[in-house]
Amino acid sequence: MTGLPQAVLVRRGAYHDSVTLMRVSRALSELPGVEAAMVAMATDLNVSILREMGFGVPETDPGDLLIAVRAKDPDAAAEEAGRRLTEVDRPGTGSDEQPPLTTRSAAARGPADLVLVSTPGEYAFFEALDAIEAGLPVMIFSDGVTLAQERRLKELAEARDVLVMGPDCGTAAIGGAGLGFANVLTPGPVGVVSASGTGAQQVTCLLDWAGAGVSHVLGVGGRDLSAEVGGLSAARALRMLDEDPATELIVLVSKPPAPEVARAVLGQRLRTPVVPVLLGPPALAQAGGLAQAGDLTQAAEQALRALGRPVPEWPSWPAPPGTRPAPKRIRGLYSGGTLGTEAALVAGQGDFVDYGDDAYTRGRAHPMIDPTLRAEALARAGERDVVLMDVVLGHGADPDPAASLAPAVAGTPATVVIALIGTEGDPQDLHRQAAAFREAGAAVFTSNAQAARHARSLV
Repeated sequence: MTGLPQAVLVRRGAYHDSVTLMRVSRALSELPGVEAAMVAMATDLNVSILREMGFGVPETDPGDLLIAVRAKDPDAAAEEAGRRLTEVDRPGTGSDEQPPLTTRSAAARGPADLVLVSTPGEYAFFEALDAIEAGLPVMIFSDGVTLAQERRLKELAEARDVLVMGPDCGTAAIGGAGLGFANVLTPGPVGVVSASGTGAQQVTCLLDWAGAGVSHVLGVGGRDLSAEVGGLSAARALRMLDEDPATELIVLVSKPPAPEVARAVLGQRLRTPVVPVLLGPPALAQAGGLAQAGDLTQAAEQALRALGRPVPEWPSWPAPPGTRPAPKRIRGLYSGGTLGTEAALVAGQGDFVDYGDDAYTRGRAHPMIDPTLRAEALARAGERDVVLMDVVLGHGADPDPAASLAPAVAGTPATVVIALIGTEGDPQDLHRQAAAFREAGAAVFTSNAQAARHARSLV
């Protein structure tokens, strides 16, 4: 640690969303004379990170806001943080009309087709309940909703004949309009029902590469096919796509499901063919009697064959030649839970961390937006490690992930393999991102399964 002075301020009960706090943290870090800065909610994870950074953190509650700065003039930098947060808090000028205070009152003011809920988890349930009782489908981006609450919402939605997407639904696309983390996709005949955001992104990006477009992506939340929830939203979403004239084929993507729930969901009478990819060990599929694709890439390939389309070579960029010690183990540093699950299954070995898990995102921006934790993990990797990681492009994600992660890749002694999930239409420019990561020393694949096989071959 340097000898620069530091300041740590606590604002009791001052909530701000994680994306706002990340932006303020970045702005402070770029100020002259600032060595380190972090503005975050006082969750256990954030407090431990600040202490690892050398800050003395007083006793706090998770609902408190922390402003920590190490700089030549830390008080001035902390004051700047306060000013920027005040600007966010200040209501905009314009109409004098009182904004609606509830989802139901907002829906009553004018026509609405869908409600998107993105609030702290303890409030998300009540806002989603409002939407369903108003007869509107709802996408719950928030996590932190309990299993019992999720089941209650989806049972009520069945009675009201509406769809609940989520909770923790990170990705959806309705008639070409992306919601949450969304890639730029060509319209086409494939509909996707997904209990996995990044799983849907991988399949749809590969389909887009192959020239087969997508009609809709209906996310249902990662727990929907669990025994507790019973696949209520997945079953409804399949029926909705089956009735959609623009959808000729459906892909069902899920994290490891309860076999009896998967059987019931797939056992519905549908006119439209369904390609399932239910990630989990082979024994799970065998025990459940489930015929399915082995991984996300195979699901995209099966969908292409079912449509009578050729399967292309998935683009990849080999690492530049170099001499490194032979790796001994695989370390997975993932932002997408399903991508991490798939990579672990395909690689068959290694230690994998899902930085998109609730434990890492409470009070912090999602790792698709904020690369800090994974950049730090790269710095800790050793020369005998193969680091396998995903970089997900699209709207909502980091506008230039290579700008922050490529230097970390170049600086680690480990061998790095990257699964770059995106399309040529995404705003980050997939080819530029691939070139930057390759120049930093990484091997880059557009197929996560192929990236995992490559990592396995190196060990």
